[in-house]
Amino acid sequence: MRYGRLADLVRLALQMQGRADGLSLDDIGQTYEVSRRTAERMRDAIRDAFPQTEELHEPGGRKRWRLPPGTAGRLADPTIDDISALNRGAELARQSGDAATAYHLETLMDRLRARLPGPKRTRLEPDIATLLEADGVALRPGPREQIHVEILDSLREAILAGVWIEVDHRARATGLLSRNARLGALALLLGEGRQYLVAYSDYAKDVRLFALAGLERIELTNSVFERPEDFDLAAWMQRSFGIWQEEIYNVVWRFTPEAAPDARRYLFHPTQEMTDEPDGSLTVRFHAGGLREMCWHLFRWGDQVEILAPRELSLMFQDLLKDVLDQPKDCS
Repeated sequence: MRYGRLADLVRLALQMQGRADGLSLDDIGQTYEVSRRTAERMRDAIRDAFPQTEELHEPGGRKRWRLPPGTAGRLADPTIDDISALNRGAELARQSGDAATAYHLETLMDRLRARLPGPKRTRLEPDIATLLEADGVALRPGPREQIHVEILDSLREAILAGVWIEVDHRARATGLLSRNARLGALALLLGEGRQYLVAYSDYAKDVRLFALAGLERIELTNSVFERPEDFDLAAWMQRSFGIWQEEIYNVVWRFTPEAAPDARRYLFHPTQEMTDEPDGSLTVRFHAGGLREMCWHLFRWGDQVEILAPRELSLMFQDLLKDVLDQPKDCS
């Protein structure tokens, strides 16, 4: 039986042409979430369409397949969806304060646009504007931190070069300036709200978070920084509900029957488990720290959610609510 999902086959051909080491059957199966037999049918369909497909042999005997440059021809032409996605990514990067990434995405978008036939180009701008407005990207409201491009460029350079940096950093809470702090940059956490650098602190001998807005000076050194072998960014981030690393708790929330359909669509945390209760309510369980950030999120749900555990979260939520209610009422 021949494999007939044309869109997947077109993408597979582009991947086999775009990777110098080609693709294995395992690669195909994982990328397209198909069985090994289906992966074999997809490979066979490519070989039937492109007889010049090259077969590579790894030392362990595993086979990989690739297409020589130029084989896919006009299949590699960008589509309007490709251009729109890059434009959307650039807008999101700019709104999150990452002007450098926005610039690179727009440059890539221009390169792809230059490959399009003339008549197709004339249709791009109004279509892109329509798609962006439909996504709500171009008009998305809300406060954003603006981070200097030079800071992001220096941090990315340090991460790629694998060198220590020396920084002057002002703490957000106290306003105190730490000079010549020696850090090993690991990752940038960019997005809505505040932006952070994940770095190994030579002083603390541990991984810490540093607000990008607090960086007043960055200097790359010539000293090689070796990333901690046991550091896993994804696992490190999963310890927290948001950003801050704190003691991990067993968290249990109960959403009302009215809020359950909406809550069921959320990924509150990668470790979450959801249970539908007989009365139509929804119980969500996960393991994480970051109680204050949980409170900030729970305020969005109003009286549609109940905190079942931990007790520390419930007490903090009540304290924050009391602080809000104790604010002066006269706004004149």
